Amino acid sequence: MKKKSISYAKWGYIFLLPFFITYCVFNLTPLVQTFYYSFLDYKKDTGSVSIFNTGSNIINNGFCGLDNFKTVLGEGGEFFKTLKNTTVIWLIGFIPQIVVSLLLAVWFTDLRLKIKAQGFFKTVIYLPNVIMASAIALLFYSLFTQGGALYTVFDKFTSDDISLLNKVGGARAIVGFINFMMWYGNTTILLMAAIMGIDPSLYESSQIDGATPSETFWKITIPLIKPLLSYVLITSMIGGIQMYDVPQLLAGDSGNPSGSLKTLVMVIQTGKDSNIGTTAAISVLIFIISAVLGLLAFNAMNDKPVNNKKKKKKKTYPAKGGK
Repeated sequence: MKKKSISYAKWGYIFLLPFFITYCVFNLTPLVQTFYYSFLDYKKDTGSVSIFNTGSNIINNGFCGLDNFKTVLGEGGEFFKTLKNTTVIWLIGFIPQIVVSLLLAVWFTDLRLKIKAQGFFKTVIYLPNVIMASAIALLFYSLFTQGGALYTVFDKFTSDDISLLNKVGGARAIVGFINFMMWYGNTTILLMAAIMGIDPSLYESSQIDGATPSETFWKITIPLIKPLLSYVLITSMIGGIQMYDVPQLLAGDSGNPSGSLKTLVMVIQTGKDSNIGTTAAISVLIFIISAVLGLLAFNAMNDKPVNNKKKKKKKTYPAKGGK
């Protein structure tokens, strides 16, 4: 008699169930509710959706269509200003982050350099990622606020009594530097893993052919780690759009100086206790922007498949009477 084969495929689905249940309860359900609330004139101080009075008819469903989006995107809204602030602060931190991370990853994976104590350096550069962002923000606030150690140093060299936290450029630079310092170590480890996965024979062949280190970097390393670069770019963009804790601790809800540190999520946090409808609309817009930017970055960083189909040559027939 033939023995019955045992299928273990079902156990994979069983072990995945806790993740899907947790995701549906804590992520998918709030996401659907946010989309629903974005179409309601929902004010928290009343405890329920507001009542519309259209002439003699009273409507109790609170549905307002796209009015919340019009309010957010209108002239009186802060959406575009805070989107600009968020983008500028993210770029200040991300550009040096990706450059320094690429440089360190190439150095640590290059066997010809023979860098000693690599484990120590990897631990040091990754350490800021372990520390809470709020702790680092408070540290920098104490350093740059009036009377702080770095405030005294800058005041001595510039003779300027104004703290960098009270200047638009200085405040943005500090937040960008904090974001850079926290995440460049994590990015370096990811890029190192991607570079170490490249077949060493490719580098050996390039050396035999006389390729320079820069040519090897641009023509072998970068093309082969593009998938991970796209992952780093997409996750960094999504994290940048959701930036909140560092600028809020340094500048408060107002985002001073001149509102230059006020981000999109700070608008949501300040408005969640008054008008849930408009804050939900901002959340939906953030979701749409994140999805669009993610798709654009994914398509830009991935090579398009080459079409190898040869065009069929049209058959030519000799003219009548010709050879």
